[in-house]
Amino acid sequence: MEPGKKWICDRCNVELRLMETQFAYLKRSFRHKVLRCPECGQVYIPEELARGRVREVEKTLEDK
Repeated sequence: MEPGKKWICDRCNVELRLMETQFAYLKRSFRHKVLRCPECGQVYIPEELARGRVREVEKTLEDK
């Protein structure tokens, strides 16, 4: 994500905000801050999170 770039919700036309969001993966849940619409809750998942961070989360869950 580019610093200073504003992301707008396509549904609500409201600026997305960095908000803690709960995710479920491999029957486990975890929280992570991502861009999310404060109106409808739609979440923007950047590619680096979708590709790389999931591996980090898997490793963390394995360690528990």
